[in-house]
Amino acid sequence: MPQVSVIVPIYNVEKYLSKCIESLVNQTLQDIEIILVNDGSTDNSVNIAKQYAEKYKDKIKYVEKENGGLSDARNFGMNFATAEYIAFLDSDDYIEKTAYEEMYNKAKTKNADYVECDFIWEYPNKAKEDKRINYNNKKEMLALVRVVAWNKLIRRDKIINNNLIFPKGLRYEDVEFTYMLIPHLEKTAYVDKCFVHYTQRENSIANVQNERTAEIFTILNNVIEYYKQNNIYDEYKEELEYNYARYLLCSSLKRICKIQDKVKRKELIQKTWNMLNKKYPNWKKNKILNNSNTGKNIYMKTVNKFTYKIYAKIFKVIN
Repeated sequence: MPQVSVIVPIYNVEKYLSKCIESLVNQTLQDIEIILVNDGSTDNSVNIAKQYAEKYKDKIKYVEKENGGLSDARNFGMNFATAEYIAFLDSDDYIEKTAYEEMYNKAKTKNADYVECDFIWEYPNKAKEDKRINYNNKKEMLALVRVVAWNKLIRRDKIINNNLIFPKGLRYEDVEFTYMLIPHLEKTAYVDKCFVHYTQRENSIANVQNERTAEIFTILNNVIEYYKQNNIYDEYKEELEYNYARYLLCSSLKRICKIQDKVKRKELIQKTWNMLNKKYPNWKKNKILNNSNTGKNIYMKTVNKFTYKIYAKIFKVIN
């Protein structure tokens, strides 16, 4: 059995793909399984992936499917993963050569179900490190974890045995997957190094905003429903309420303010406020919000029905 399976969804990334795959085939961890999932690419990504698969037959599995999006490609790739741990890497990103060896060794040393590392935001003209905020248990993790799939090792059994998949056809797929994973983790670990290079592209999903930005409502409601169905909602209510408010008032609102369609933008700004106060009318009393004076929490505590639209106008100007 391989030690780590790395799933790489591929869709029209010919400019970035070779660098991504090179960073994987040159990992110091030898017992690695690289699963390249061609998600219906129409550019030269297909040929690039096939050439690497032919050259590194002992490490690479090449599979293909009709285009279904990032989540669908990751889910499809998991069907071919056989290793003890699963990792995900997006095909326009790349990773340091010792990453999976160090993360796997940490997992084995700590008997961890999950290992996280730091990463670097790679802009055309600058780079910025993203360091983890420390958390000590699953409740703190739910409130503080960085919800990206590609800076983690996850024990495969935790995914398979709990029937965890990425939500097909929706943005914010990492939010749903990560928050549904957390309750099933017995032990987590952390490697304090920036291993992943997170490439910023102007035309990436994260930087193109339209009415699909509203899919955050569906994702957060899916998470809440999952916790209720598994009879753990009351245990994590404070964290879920905090996350609901934080997404709707921070990152989601900023993205909505980037929408060019004025009518749709105005509609979603109002819907965000209504959704938050309908779902959690007492969100301003949340313990996590009031027990920590981070910049984000200070901002959230100043939001009310009068200041909300002012902040929305400010975000629109800034963005």
